[in-house]
Amino acid sequence: MKTRLIASTEAQNNFGRMLDDAVQNGTRYVIQRRNTSQAILLGIADFERLLTGNEAERKKLEKVIHELNPSYSIGESVAEQAHHE
Repeated sequence: MKTRLIASTEAQNNFGRMLDDAVQNGTRYVIQRRNTSQAILLGIADFERLLTGNEAERKKLEKVIHELNPSYSIGESVAEQAHHE
């Protein structure tokens, strides 16, 4: 799968082409606003593969997302903590 970064204004102006590319070629688009990743456009078939299948593919996408939009936190939230108990 090819992943491309695109500015939100460029995505808005080229949405039809992006949609065709995502559906026909499996391209994933990471849409950025003010140089910050905000959303991902991917085809339904690609999304279904991520939900139902390949753990390696999910990890690969997770890594791309983390590299594009790293977040750092200390500890875990109270809700997560209660879930683990």
